[in-house]
Amino acid sequence: MAKFGLLSFLVCSCIIINAALPAQAQTASTVSKLSKTDPLNTVLLQGFNWQAAKSTSPWYNVLKGIVEDAADAGITDVWFPPPSQSHPGGPEGYLPQRLYDLNSNYGSEQELRDAVDAFHQKGIGCVSDIVINHRCGTKQDDKGMWCVFEGGAEDGRLDWGPSAVCVNDKPYACGSGQADTGGDFTRAPDIDHTNPAIQANLSEWMNWLKSHVGFDGWRFDFALGYEGKLLGIYAENTNPEFAVGEVWDPVANGSDGRIAYDQDAHRQRLVDWVHSTGDRATTFDFTTKGILQEAVKSNELWRLKDSNGKPSGLIGVLPQKAVTFIDNHDTGSTQQNTWPFPPDKLILGYAYILTHPGIPTIFYDHFVGNMKTEIKNLTAIRKRNNINANSNCRIITAEGDLYMAAIDEKIVMKIGSRYDVGNLAPPSPDFSIVTAGIDYCVWEKKSSSP
Repeated sequence: MAKFGLLSFLVCSCIIINAALPAQAQTASTVSKLSKTDPLNTVLLQGFNWQAAKSTSPWYNVLKGIVEDAADAGITDVWFPPPSQSHPGGPEGYLPQRLYDLNSNYGSEQELRDAVDAFHQKGIGCVSDIVINHRCGTKQDDKGMWCVFEGGAEDGRLDWGPSAVCVNDKPYACGSGQADTGGDFTRAPDIDHTNPAIQANLSEWMNWLKSHVGFDGWRFDFALGYEGKLLGIYAENTNPEFAVGEVWDPVANGSDGRIAYDQDAHRQRLVDWVHSTGDRATTFDFTTKGILQEAVKSNELWRLKDSNGKPSGLIGVLPQKAVTFIDNHDTGSTQQNTWPFPPDKLILGYAYILTHPGIPTIFYDHFVGNMKTEIKNLTAIRKRNNINANSNCRIITAEGDLYMAAIDEKIVMKIGSRYDVGNLAPPSPDFSIVTAGIDYCVWEKKSSSP
């Protein structure tokens, strides 16, 4: 979820938009994906940034323009922005109104379907950003609260009233649903996900996104807004190929105000959340992001090894459910630069997550920028050596200016300022350098090299 720094008018004093209704009877013309992605071999590309909704060209058409590059880079899935019409104060899609109306600031419904088709033709899955924790009303109720919702469908699907809103949603006193089961989102009414009718309505809508548009998976926005077991219900009802929840839980700081070395409690909360979904969803590895960016920023690479000798993020304890990332539209884009990775160390971050266990995510801005070739080199190494979410990581060294690890004993990587490439000896005669840059290097067993 975007950490909005917007004016108070975002608190859904919602302006009614005359958006075109979807043609419910229209049959889907989407192209089926050529093959099903193995979740353990997923490489996810976030296909937008914070400015994408304001693009001079429809963003879905911009996305079509990177299909070939994505395929060449071994991308298995692309994460699309929220697809539905949104409140005009939140054009990025995180203040949704008419969920069945797929004409958004990113483009028209047809342009969306065409972009999904283009990726499917290359065997790349398409993951939709699902914003269901909260929703903006389009009309006021009898108390003057914006708690009357229109779904955007001709038959009234997803038309709700105040009973859909959590009773303890303080900014919206109209709610008569059950109490909220998670964190509060103050800029739009929080929806009561314990209501079986709500669950059925939203599951139907998500299954419609699969059949009508062709989406293969989900990225659940603001997943801390309701219990993980409720998200598990949506995953069970819709059977996505891939599902990831945004569980943005702040990492712990030490007494000096900096990120603490020991983040075991933080990553355990991520583990607990995954299990609460019935293990039906993965989660973004905020533990690894926090530790990794502090380590490279401060030349403290010892942070990357926990007290048990394992990687110190979620990838050290539950790698098959850990979606690693360097930055996204919230943390490192143009919105607020909320929690950015050090810009001069980005490639070190990718050298780490693209060679390590977990499910790596590449941010759009980095993929289309001046690191494209280096990122492609790293993804090629990952694919060629079958490095996957469950790969074994043996940490060789984790000191201030040097981190080295062997992954599945097929590759060895290093990040850190100690040694330049000219002074680097191979880990053994069986290894040779396959890619290197400023402060990073990857060796590969010669038998695996092209």
